[in-house]
Amino acid sequence: MSGNTFGKLFCVTSFGESHGAGIGCVVDGCPPGLELSEADIQPELDRRKPGTSKYVTQRKEADQVEILSGVFEGRTTGTPIALLIRNTDQRSYDYEKIKQVFRPNHADYAYVQKYGIRDHRGGGRSSARETAVRVAAGAIARKWLREKYDIRIRGCVEQVGDIHCAQLDWDAVTQNPFFCADPARVPELEALIDRLRSEGDSIGARLYVEATNVPPGFGEPVFDRLDAEIAYALMSINAVKGVEIGDGMAVARMRGTEHRDELTPDGFLGNHSGGITGGISTGQTVYARYAIKPTSSITTPGLSIDEAGQATEMRTTGRHDPCVGLRATPVAEAMLALVLIDHALRQRAQNADVVPPTPRIPGARHG
Repeated sequence: MSGNTFGKLFCVTSFGESHGAGIGCVVDGCPPGLELSEADIQPELDRRKPGTSKYVTQRKEADQVEILSGVFEGRTTGTPIALLIRNTDQRSYDYEKIKQVFRPNHADYAYVQKYGIRDHRGGGRSSARETAVRVAAGAIARKWLREKYDIRIRGCVEQVGDIHCAQLDWDAVTQNPFFCADPARVPELEALIDRLRSEGDSIGARLYVEATNVPPGFGEPVFDRLDAEIAYALMSINAVKGVEIGDGMAVARMRGTEHRDELTPDGFLGNHSGGITGGISTGQTVYARYAIKPTSSITTPGLSIDEAGQATEMRTTGRHDPCVGLRATPVAEAMLALVLIDHALRQRAQNADVVPPTPRIPGARHG
């Protein structure tokens, strides 16, 4: 299987399956001298891990990370950093009844068509369990970006079904199990998830992620555009079906006089392009939105076929999220961090000596 490595200078190669002995990754290209321990990584994993509330899957994984290499006397050495997270709460028997049936809108059917074999236990390699190692690697990237550039990355849930979270109160995000920045909507979200679980159904979500203090100059103007690689990174997250940078799809109804982010000596007058123009960061806040589909791992029966191609009825059992978007915020933050550190290192490698003739002007956060 190819396609398990992300990044060019800061490279992350992940491994492991949902119900295997463990999952992990190798981070290659981390600059030496960064103070690093498990305590720097674990808080991010704790934000993503399953079983943290009754509104998500009840699989109880500690997601305890181990650093196996690349750190000596508390600092990175510049050599590959191996991270391991052991699986401790697999219930593979939940999948025995469906091991010869394809779950609709999961990777099962496509996986067999591609490889001719699959691990039916929780989806194996295609499981969202793999995203834990992205969060672990992203924690390293976040720390380096914060120390070198004071880049701050954060995200929240903006919409679940028809519930829109309009207020942006960042202090509220850590105070509820939905990563919701609108405290007034939390009771509605609780009621919705409870109802979906009792009905055997699920729901989609739209989320938001941003990075502040990103300096100008990250990204390349052709294939490796910063916005293109952010979209690629976010689309690589399980169940993500749409990504918008800046105003995204709304630009189709906007005029140039609205969207053009005028410049003045005192700063930008808007940030409709999400802090990126021509594929290169402008020094403004970089932000994106992404949509996550409703999972089809639900108890309501649905039509499918078995491995012989015969018609059958599919009903998923086990422990699943009524809304997989509720635990996706830390994953998107991690992927944004991995993109930014990779481009920061590329910018440093090629253009560290560049002195622009034009002064840097303040950036707007949003449009």
